Amino acid sequence: MQTLIVFSHLRWNFVYQRPQHLLSRLASRWRVVFIEEPMLGEAEQRLERFSPAEGVEVWRPHVSGDAPGFHDDHISVLQEFIADAIRREKITGYWVWFYTPMAVPLVAELDPQGIIYDCMDELTLFKNAPRQLVQRENVLFKEADLVFTGGPSLYNSKKNRHPSVHCFPSSVDAQHFSRSGGDHALQAGLPRPRLGYCGVIDERINMDLVDAMATAHPDWQIVMVGPVVKIDPNGLPRHANIHWLGQQSYDDLPAFICGWDVCLMPFALNEATRFISPTKMLEYMACGRPSVSTSIRDVVEPYGHVVSIADTPQDYVAACEAVLARSAAEQAAHSAQLAQAISRTSWDRTAMAMAALIEQADRAKSETSQAAEAEDATLAKVA
Repeated sequence: MQTLIVFSHLRWNFVYQRPQHLLSRLASRWRVVFIEEPMLGEAEQRLERFSPAEGVEVWRPHVSGDAPGFHDDHISVLQEFIADAIRREKITGYWVWFYTPMAVPLVAELDPQGIIYDCMDELTLFKNAPRQLVQRENVLFKEADLVFTGGPSLYNSKKNRHPSVHCFPSSVDAQHFSRSGGDHALQAGLPRPRLGYCGVIDERINMDLVDAMATAHPDWQIVMVGPVVKIDPNGLPRHANIHWLGQQSYDDLPAFICGWDVCLMPFALNEATRFISPTKMLEYMACGRPSVSTSIRDVVEPYGHVVSIADTPQDYVAACEAVLARSAAEQAAHSAQLAQAISRTSWDRTAMAMAALIEQADRAKSETSQAAEAEDATLAKVA
């Protein structure tokens, strides 16, 4: 195998998370082509291409239609774009990697040596999920050679649907988050205490908790870093001490997080969060900062001993108060616990383990193919 062709519902320049972490590392071993969902309503239909990282090339389709995602309306156009680009680039010996089952029809015109499904979220439970998602995931489970899952809950949900399902929970680049470079300019003028969240802001965030913190403690500064998607920004709680700072670069996150006294994971407990394994939890821990989370299963089970858990607005505020009341010695001891908790994981290790499974599967398929060719040749001679 020489190339990974990846189909993703997330854009490369969106929040830097699992796809970017893994694929930027796997690009040291194989060429990575990252194909995004199309940009809609464009006057000119074309395939934009750019390289955001060494070994990674993004193919971003632009289409005239207005149906969102890898919709049936775009399939023929996307197939033409992709087939033409593969011919021009003389790409052979490739595997296909899916982040969304919605792109499965695009493989009909391709000839991959193998197929990977990295199931990082239960997309069927997200707001505005396409109705074809379940059916296309069923097809993907039949066609895939390897299935990776983004956490233990997803693994338990998917493990009986395919003979080769492997659990790879969210990980962290601890070195990246160990160097903050000082407080970030956007929050440097804010008084303390500061309580902060970074990540996508959508239907998975419990806004009642955010509102409760700001209301109960006007002296607390609530810093919310991340893009607002799929929900009405006008519905966000608005108080003088809540600061909606929008999407920031991955490089800037350590400066934000290290400037917070409490890190927040105020997730709603709903269908969309039932299987999530939050990457930000480990990023908070890598900065040595204490966190308060709602009872997300993939947070409670491995990290409940170092992360405070609370669900109701009253309990959530009380948990934050307790963290802020810790002595300097207690803070130092907790920071050491956090460092120990994340010492066993890294994106480098995760990517290496995935690569080993891919190479093993690729060798097995190659040996099977060679054996079949030899058998056909023998039968032909006998005939």
